[in-house]
Amino acid sequence: MPKQFFTEKEIEDLFNRGARSLRLTRDVVLTELAYEKARRLGLQLIQDGPDAPPSAPVRPYLSQTPARPAAASPAEPVRADLQTRIRQAVRARLGDQIEPALLDNIIQRVLKSTGLK
Repeated sequence: MPKQFFTEKEIEDLFNRGARSLRLTRDVVLTELAYEKARRLGLQLIQDGPDAPPSAPVRPYLSQTPARPAAASPAEPVRADLQTRIRQAVRARLGDQIEPALLDNIIQRVLKSTGLK
């Protein structure tokens, strides 16, 4: 089944025709402005998943805790120091704009991709 896209104008037209709800499925896509327009008009958006705007990223890895090795490797203190220094530099530059769990996850992924496991 092809996807059905709704713009801000289409949401307003839908509401003016008497619709008071819209079921969101995998085949129904709202633009960011359409999502905001539906909220302003009071159009109920019915969906099975979490209530999030279409542009909100899904970040399941935030709820996952990274696996820790049973025994620390000799490189572990170096990595921990590097991770701490990176975290401090990013926090100094961005402040509280980034979630600590997300930042730690990004740092761990980058260090792992560079060979520092």
